[in-house]
Amino acid sequence: MPPPFSIDPNVFSDEAIDAETRDFNESIIALQAEADDMWTKTPAQIRQARLDGGGPFPIEATEPTAEAKMIKSVHDQSVGLRIFKPKTGSARGTYLHIHGGGWALGTTDGQDERLQEIADNCGLNCVSVDYRLAPEHPYPAGPNDCEAAALWLIRGDHDLSTETLAIGGESAGAHLSVVTMLRLRRVLGICPFHGANLTAGVYDLGQSPSARNWGPLKLILNTRDMQMFTAGYLQNGENMRDDDISPFFAGLKGMPPALFSVGTKDLLLDDSLLMASRWHSQNGNAELHITPGGCHVFQSFRHLKIAKVSNALIDAFLNSIGPEST
Repeated sequence: MPPPFSIDPNVFSDEAIDAETRDFNESIIALQAEADDMWTKTPAQIRQARLDGGGPFPIEATEPTAEAKMIKSVHDQSVGLRIFKPKTGSARGTYLHIHGGGWALGTTDGQDERLQEIADNCGLNCVSVDYRLAPEHPYPAGPNDCEAAALWLIRGDHDLSTETLAIGGESAGAHLSVVTMLRLRRVLGICPFHGANLTAGVYDLGQSPSARNWGPLKLILNTRDMQMFTAGYLQNGENMRDDDISPFFAGLKGMPPALFSVGTKDLLLDDSLLMASRWHSQNGNAELHITPGGCHVFQSFRHLKIAKVSNALIDAFLNSIGPEST
């Protein structure tokens, strides 16, 4: 029998939030309250502001040893990849990483330090996907590119180890990771990944209760932000309950072990709580780590104690998976 899947109610108490986390959240709220409304700018202006350090997330140093590669997708579209290898020793497998950013923001080099850290700590090559961004390239462009990268990795026309295969990402990247796994299950008959690292994902684009009820308070994201990001991603009246849109509604049988990480001060909290519960009920292999006071993708603020703990748990999970884990 699989171990019981349980949630400690004490993690949701404000008393469980440490002082560093509480002070940090207050500083982010104050910073964003003073910022211009991002939705008055063009997507190009929003992206440039983030590259200039104007967004809430820190800028990571570019990793000079990362390899850039272009592949041709089954959808006749060129897809860029950024590849990180362990600096010592050989890799035991490969982690396909899909960055977040509301399907509209983010880059493959925006998390170089963390991906190199995963490569070194977990003995995995890391491949970051440069998928096309909305609103210029709405659904299904992004998922098509992620599917193409996954098929390229699985089919082996490269020198990367595929003995252990992991997939994952943050926020919209976690969403695209699950969509990619579901697509590969349809194409190949099985999901070929041995583990999924899913951080603060969005799984119901019609909005989970926590996202819908969050309101205007901006702690990284608010309800309006999610509505605007979704509107840019879905431009043709797509069915919000289509599992290629909202994977929460998919059948999840045959999915690999997954780690769901989320903070209690994340408007997407319910997405992880509900998706992890469904994943576990169908496969018996979901882990859920809930951090008191953690804001949306707090793992990116690597100086925080809670970020160090969560990232260490992610590394431990990636180290635990392999062909024998599925």
